[in-house]
Amino acid sequence: MLQAVGLECVRGKRRLFRDLSFEAQAGELIWVAGPNGSGKTSLLRILCSLLPPDAGSVLWKGSSTRDLGEMFRAELVYVGHAPAVKDDLSALENLRFGLAQHGIPGDEAALHEALAWFGLRGREDLPARALSQGQRRRVALARLAFGEAQTLWILDEPLAALDVSAVELVRSRIGTHLARGGVVVLTSHQDVELGGLRTRRLLLGE
Repeated sequence: MLQAVGLECVRGKRRLFRDLSFEAQAGELIWVAGPNGSGKTSLLRILCSLLPPDAGSVLWKGSSTRDLGEMFRAELVYVGHAPAVKDDLSALENLRFGLAQHGIPGDEAALHEALAWFGLRGREDLPARALSQGQRRRVALARLAFGEAQTLWILDEPLAALDVSAVELVRSRIGTHLARGGVVVLTSHQDVELGGLRTRRLLLGE
């Protein structure tokens, strides 16, 4: 499904990684680990085609992601390390706007249900600036409730700033996605082992 072939990333005068190759099959989780500064976020951005590699290529179903362009992005859910929410928009408006950017419809009932599932019932109409960091993170992650049609999920520290109950919600959603044949690549400083599902650890900075 997803292949990284001979990837190299240089930031400034520092090479973060080189000759990095791996692949992920349907139903597999790739857990990218490593110390701060080892290139975890850069790798995820390369996999999403948001950052060009200094060498190597990324393939999706055998074709270059850069050649696939919008066809690849239509199969991708990306949640970055920083919650991509706008302070002046409510939780509901942020979710609606994020989905619209990817051409994904979401009726009002589905939007409310997704936010409620992520523990934001009663806070749907609050401006994002009034939410805690964990709640802002939940708004961004509510996007996963609409990710069934997207096979590839790339998530940068999805468990950061979440309490125990929210962490379990995200793990459950990831587990469901893998069980139906999806692919997940994520970074996390927390344990992401999912019993009975294929999890592979990719360690950077060795």
